Amino acid sequence: MDSFLEEEDVEAPAVVAVGKRRRRRRSPATRAALQPSLHLPFLPPQPASSNEHKLNFRKSKEACLSYIQDALLQKQWKRAAEFLICYVESLEKDYSREHVGPSEMIWRIGTEILWHHSHSSMKEFNCFMEQMKTLGVKRYLKVCLEHVFHLLCNGQIDEAYQNLSLAESWRFGEQTAIQDKEMKLIQAYRGLLDYYSWSKQKNILLEHEEDGFSDLAVEQEMHSYFRKAAVNLKEIIKIPGVWDVFVKCYVDLLEFYGDHNEARQVLNEYAYNSKFPANPNAHVYLYQFLKRQGESKKSLISALKILHDIVPSHELMIDFNTMLQKSKKRKKRRLGLEVIFAALDYAGWKENTKAWSCLARQVKQIVISEKHLDWIKQEWSSRKDWWPAFHFSRYLAKRNWQENESLSYEKALVAGILLGKDCKYFKYVSHQGCKAQLKRFRGLKKFVNRHNPVYLRISGPSDSSVQP
Repeated sequence: MDSFLEEEDVEAPAVVAVGKRRRRRRSPATRAALQPSLHLPFLPPQPASSNEHKLNFRKSKEACLSYIQDALLQKQWKRAAEFLICYVESLEKDYSREHVGPSEMIWRIGTEILWHHSHSSMKEFNCFMEQMKTLGVKRYLKVCLEHVFHLLCNGQIDEAYQNLSLAESWRFGEQTAIQDKEMKLIQAYRGLLDYYSWSKQKNILLEHEEDGFSDLAVEQEMHSYFRKAAVNLKEIIKIPGVWDVFVKCYVDLLEFYGDHNEARQVLNEYAYNSKFPANPNAHVYLYQFLKRQGESKKSLISALKILHDIVPSHELMIDFNTMLQKSKKRKKRRLGLEVIFAALDYAGWKENTKAWSCLARQVKQIVISEKHLDWIKQEWSSRKDWWPAFHFSRYLAKRNWQENESLSYEKALVAGILLGKDCKYFKYVSHQGCKAQLKRFRGLKKFVNRHNPVYLRISGPSDSSVQP
C-alpha cells in the first residue's frame, strides 16, 4: 500500500529571501494541499511498564482509527492510506498478541481504500488480498470470496475461478469446519462460474446448429460444465436464505435439459418453504416459470396474489390486474380494482400510463353498468384526502398534458369520475383536448358530464362541496 502514497502533490511556492526572510502568501487551497500528516501518539522509545505500554498503545490505536474514519468519510483515500500504514506500524510495536480485531479492520479498511484510490491497480489489490489471507485464518474464506468478487468486477473470470478452486481445497484443522457456510458459498460461486462457461458453450452449440452442423467436442464440454454447475448450485439452494442468482441459474439448467418437474419443485420450495425468508423475487421466478410452461390462469393468479401481499407496487401488478379483470368471478374483479388502486398509491407509478389505463377502463365499466359503485367508494374513501394533491393538481395536469397526452387522458377520466366535472385536473385537460380539436377528449368531457351524479354517490353528501 506504500505505493499509493506517491500521489501527485501540489508544488509548494518558492521561499523569497530578500532582506528579511518571508514566505509568499499561499491560497487556502494550496495550504490545504500542503497540510502535514497528523502526528500520532505512538509508543515512547524509552522503556515503559506493562500498564503504560497498553495505555499508550490503546490511545495510539484509537487516535489512528479516528483519523482513518475521518479520511474515509471525506473520501480522502491517500490520507486514509497513510493513516492505515501508521495503524499497522503501531500494531507491530504491540506485544499483546490481540490481533484478531485489528487484522479484520486492516482487511476491511484496506479493501475500501484500494477500491477507491486513484492509483489502485489489480496487481496491488491481489497482493494485498494475499497478505490478508495469511493474516488471519478465521476469516480466510471470507477474504477469498471478496477477492473473487473484485476479480469478477474487473472481468477476470479465469483468475476468479482459480481462486475459488484453491479456496475450496483449503484445509486448516477445526477452522475448516467452523467456516462451513463460507465453504458452501465458495462452492456455489464456483458453480455459478461453471454455469457461465456452460452458457457460453451452449450459445456456441446453438450457433453451430443454425449453420447446419454439430460439434461433438463443444457438446461434451457443455455437458461437463452442466454437471459441475448443477451439483454446487443444488447444494446451496437447500440452505434457507436468499439465493436468487443461484436459483435462476439452476432452473435455467434444468429447463434446458427438460427437467421441468425438478425446476417446479425447486421454485415452489424457494417460494413457499417457511424456513426461507420472505422474498418477492421467489414468487416472481415461480410466476415466470409457470407462464413459460403455459400453466392455468388460476396458478398464475395464485403466484401473483402472494407477490401483491408482499410488494403491492411491483411492476407485475399490471399483469395481475389484467388477469383479474378478465375473470368471470366478481370477487376477482373486485380484487383487481384493489390491486390497481394500491399500485397507484406509490410515487413510482404516478406517470405509468398502463396503470392509469387499467384503472380508467375498470372504473368506466362500473360507471356504465352502475353496478358495484360501492367498490369504487370503498377504495376512494381512504384516498380522497390525499390523492387529489398527489395525482390531480393543476400543476400535474399541465405537466402531464405537455409530456404525455395519453397519460393525461386516462387520468382525466379517473379524476372526473372520482372528483366530479369541476375537478381542476379534469377541467384543464379536457379544455386543452377540446381546444386541440381531439375527438376523444370531446367524448371524455361528455362522458364525465353525463355521469357526474356518480361523483356525488361516491364522495357522499358531506364531501360534495369539497374540490381539489
